[in-house]
Amino acid sequence: MKILLVEDDQLMLKTIILRLKKEGHDITSCTDGKEAIEQIENQIFDLIITDIMLPYVSGLEIVGIVKETTSTPIIVLSSMGQEKTIEEAFELGADDYITKPFNLTELSFRIKRFAKAYELQLAI
Repeated sequence: MKILLVEDDQLMLKTIILRLKKEGHDITSCTDGKEAIEQIENQIFDLIITDIMLPYVSGLEIVGIVKETTSTPIIVLSSMGQEKTIEEAFELGADDYITKPFNLTELSFRIKRFAKAYELQLAI
């Protein structure tokens, strides 16, 4: 899958990239919301994974912008586990929400779920 990963924590970003590349995914990464929007405007992604607390443009804003024009699935990764924040993410169109800290295996399984749905869509 072609995945856009938006995460401003460098260690977490590198860790996730290593894992997802090992699993065969094509990863584009960025560390702020403004760059993420530019990537989204210039490329088509099969999946977007974004943090909420980002410089310039928040992950919630990214979700809203993406879902206005595409059906690209979005997984939100965030340390903000408050019910109100999770609810807002889903209302804006997030397809999944994982609270930090999280297990990389759990993230992998959730990505596989979207990959299977994507493959089924291509088969139709």
